Amino acid sequence: MADNAKFSQTVKDGYTFKGESFKIGCAMLDGSVVSGADVLIPMKTLNRHGLIAGATGTGKTKTLQVLAERLSNASIPVLLMDIKGDLSGIAAAGTVNDKITDRCRQLSIEFKPAASPADLLTLSNQKGARLRATVSEFGPVLLSKILGLNDTQGGFVAMIFKYCDDTKLPLLDLKDFIKVLQFVSDEGKAEMEKTYGKISTSSTGTILRKVIELQQQGADVFFGEKSFEVDDLMRISDDGRGMISIVRVTDLQDRPKLFSTFMLQLLAELYASCPEEGDMDKPKLVMFIDEAHLIFQEANDALLQQIETIIKLIRSKGIGIYFCTQNPMDVPASVLAQLGLKIQHALRAFTAADRKVIKQTSENYPETEFYKTEDLITQLGTGEALVTILNEKGIPTPLVHCMIRPPQSRMDILTDTEIDVLVSKSKIAAKYNQVIDSQSAYEILTEKLNEAAEKTEEIKKQRQEEKETKATAKKEKGFFDDPTVKSMTRTAGNTIVRSLLGALGLGGRSRRKSLF
Repeated sequence: MADNAKFSQTVKDGYTFKGESFKIGCAMLDGSVVSGADVLIPMKTLNRHGLIAGATGTGKTKTLQVLAERLSNASIPVLLMDIKGDLSGIAAAGTVNDKITDRCRQLSIEFKPAASPADLLTLSNQKGARLRATVSEFGPVLLSKILGLNDTQGGFVAMIFKYCDDTKLPLLDLKDFIKVLQFVSDEGKAEMEKTYGKISTSSTGTILRKVIELQQQGADVFFGEKSFEVDDLMRISDDGRGMISIVRVTDLQDRPKLFSTFMLQLLAELYASCPEEGDMDKPKLVMFIDEAHLIFQEANDALLQQIETIIKLIRSKGIGIYFCTQNPMDVPASVLAQLGLKIQHALRAFTAADRKVIKQTSENYPETEFYKTEDLITQLGTGEALVTILNEKGIPTPLVHCMIRPPQSRMDILTDTEIDVLVSKSKIAAKYNQVIDSQSAYEILTEKLNEAAEKTEEIKKQRQEEKETKATAKKEKGFFDDPTVKSMTRTAGNTIVRSLLGALGLGGRSRRKSLF
């Protein structure tokens, strides 16, 4: 009991905050919940980012759901990346069962089924408000990083963007960018080289192949208009709760390049659009990225550096980012070091490599006299996790074995009918689902090239006509210059003259004599 009392006091000292906070669960010792040892999370440090990790089936997605509900109830907008498709249930009220009742009893909380205010968003043709961005909004630097270009190729992309700005060629979608690439490497090459410098055909070919590779992952549906406005991610519902925006990306699991493209653009857009806020009592937006390994899976060094930079700086904008993945090692060490909240569900040790990962993972958490972390990670039950957060002074709290509270919303997906109803009630779906194809670089250059082709054809036709006219004239001239034709012409002429003179009575020598 002395250990329990000491443990309880340690938890209370570590998880008592002056500012606003919410309860995520209760601390456990020796496999049992310790009464009164509530595990709270302070609102003030939620912009310090976090990690939710654990093997499949250990409850990490439900933990994510609990956090999203608590944040929404505190009037904090939430953005969820739903890779597996099992987060849409947050928009429907949960149901009571024996397991939930027993867990709520142990945690000394009351279970109140409730749906959270939610909107469905999509990057593809799934149901929901469409998320899009223009190529111009990406900019040359970000686009070059996504395409994995070297410095020379990246410089050429920057040249293309400058050329398009100077010549008023809007770059809205990938077909615009491809059209400009083809134009400056062919018909417009001389024009561009005169102003912007030498163009390498090999560079344009490489860039074109990279863009086509991105197209094959479905990027055409993402690039274009109408661009999504980040302010629509920070809405408050009519009842004062934060809106939960669920981005349905279940069809992008096999297209990691498109997913990482979208994520990096969204982070960059949030960073560029949101003003500096400094220390806030609670964040303006919290983003949860499920199956976060997909972001880093196809990322090159330049892309990782960009992500790390944004993660470091975006917290001052009042935005928190939380990665949800199976293994903490899926997240690069440089990014992992920036994460203040860590919720570690169970890991499984089937191989020597698994045991090595578990040992490394346990070393990422604060030391504790109450647990042997390396062993406990493999013994955690479903819905249990090791938790440590940053307190209001920015100091890590004691590591605790926590039983997580159940979500109040449905722990299952919505039906197709429920999704239809949710989308029909959305205040932003109609705004972004309208198809817009404005005149842009593709149409302008196509029209320009068509006009040039028509002029070329007209000039060609005129030249052909002139050529045919000259040939006819030459042919006619050649006919009268022929000696036979000339002789025949003279003979005919003389005959005509003699006939004429004879008719006038002036022909012949004998006639002239008689006149005298």
